[in-house]
Amino acid sequence: MIPAVAVAQGALQHPPAGTSPVSRASLQADLANAQARNTRLGARVQQLEKRLSQVLGTQAWQESGLGAPADIDELQRKITRLEQRNVELASALEEARSGLDAARAANRDLTRALNQRG
Repeated sequence: MIPAVAVAQGALQHPPAGTSPVSRASLQADLANAQARNTRLGARVQQLEKRLSQVLGTQAWQESGLGAPADIDELQRKITRLEQRNVELASALEEARSGLDAARAANRDLTRALNQRG
C-alpha cells in the first residue's frame, strides 16, 4: 500500500493535464489556515458551552425557589424607601411626643393655678 503522503507528493510532481500545479507551500498554508480555524472554532464552542451551562444553571437555581428574586434591585430600592419613611415617622412621633408633653405640662400648670385661686 502506498502512503497518502507519497500519493500527494506524486500528484504535486505530476499534475493532471489541463490543471494548474498546486505547490506544496500552498497546500501547507491551506492546512495551517484550516488548523487555525479549527482551533478558533473549538475555543468558540467551549465558550458557548460554558455560557449555556451558566444560563441553564441560573435558570435551574431560580426555578428551584432557592435563588434570589430576579428583581433584587427593585427590592433594594424599596428597602431604602421604607427605611427613609421609618426615619421620617420616628421624627414625627418624637415631635408629637414633645408637643404632648408640653401640652400636659401647660395643663398641669393651669390646673394648679385654678386650684390655688379657688
